Amino acid sequence: MLLGCARAGARSGSADAALGASAAGVRPGIEVLLGDSAHLVRGRTVGLVSNRAGVDRRGVHDVERLRAAGVRLVALFSPEHGFRGAADPGATVASSVDSLTGLPIYSLYGRSSAPADSMLAGIGVMLVDLQDAGARYYTYLSTTIEVMRAAARKGIPVVVLDRPDPIGGAVQGNVLDTAYRSFVGALAVPMRPGMTLGELARLAASDGTLPPPVVVPAAGWHRRSYLDQTGLPFVSPSPNLRTLESLIHYPGLCLFEGTDLSVGRGSDAPFEQIGAPWLDTTAVLGALRRAPPPGVAFSATTFTPRRPGDGKYADTLLAGIRLRVTDRAAYDPTRTAVLLLSIIRAQQPGRFRWLTAQFDRLAGGPRLREALEAGGAPAAVTGEWDAELQRFERRRARFLLYPE
Repeated sequence: MLLGCARAGARSGSADAALGASAAGVRPGIEVLLGDSAHLVRGRTVGLVSNRAGVDRRGVHDVERLRAAGVRLVALFSPEHGFRGAADPGATVASSVDSLTGLPIYSLYGRSSAPADSMLAGIGVMLVDLQDAGARYYTYLSTTIEVMRAAARKGIPVVVLDRPDPIGGAVQGNVLDTAYRSFVGALAVPMRPGMTLGELARLAASDGTLPPPVVVPAAGWHRRSYLDQTGLPFVSPSPNLRTLESLIHYPGLCLFEGTDLSVGRGSDAPFEQIGAPWLDTTAVLGALRRAPPPGVAFSATTFTPRRPGDGKYADTLLAGIRLRVTDRAAYDPTRTAVLLLSIIRAQQPGRFRWLTAQFDRLAGGPRLREALEAGGAPAAVTGEWDAELQRFERRRARFLLYPE
């Protein structure tokens, strides 16, 4: 059994070191594996969990890299959105065959979220290379945990080929109540945990119910660096997260999925705007000007969702609020989202509506919704997060693999 963690790079956290690493470029886990840690797959039959974002610095996909290196790749596995990353959110994805290689592609977002024993037959090691979005709600961690659990039953080691957290290492939002675990909230972590998929997989194994995975770190990454500071290509991890800007807003604006407002799915800027036919943008912007959150600018807009996938306002012109990050270090998308929720509820109480079960699932429990319904001031509501965030940061410290 392969255990532990393959480490790469120095632990220096100086600003100069971070700038130097960014200028030189970051090597994702797939490159580190084939360059420094090939013993993990040498002579083994390999299964790969990945999608279109599983590429090296030049944009060459893992399948091509592994096959060119002589690795015996025997099966592919895909998460939500499928191996090509094109399926709608929440859409069931069927298993298929890769037309280029003839390899089976087993869907882990179809009839089952976990590999069946038959899918794992003949596999000697499982590689996981998924670009996480940097937010608790994203399902790729849950898929990774399901793979770890299924592989453990068969005695198959799991190797996570790590990638940077695309939105850096900031820790923000409330911590999920473990009574409300779900596929969009697998661990008691904040909305923005500031951890890579490999680090989160190590955290998931820490309760002793799963063997810890081997993590092949991304070489040269520093936790403060965003994806556009790494030299790595941006590959959209899903159809509605098309830009780094959308990823930065996502830990906050995803909460609006649990309301009757659109988050821009099916528009030109999903997760960069919110809207509804009834939204009074003048009133909302006026309230925001009286208490502007730091690091973000707001403007009125309109948009029309086409095939939005979430059932909200298809082909309907919406009044909207567009968000634009002005200072990444100052911006907290989670507290900004709570402020927006509070303002919109107060401005239009007869129109705003919760999708209660969905909101509570995303929010990690009912406390946030109940606090806003009780009329709590946004600063007071989010201020209650501070102590639990401090506890989480102390807890996560032993699972971190990268310097500041």
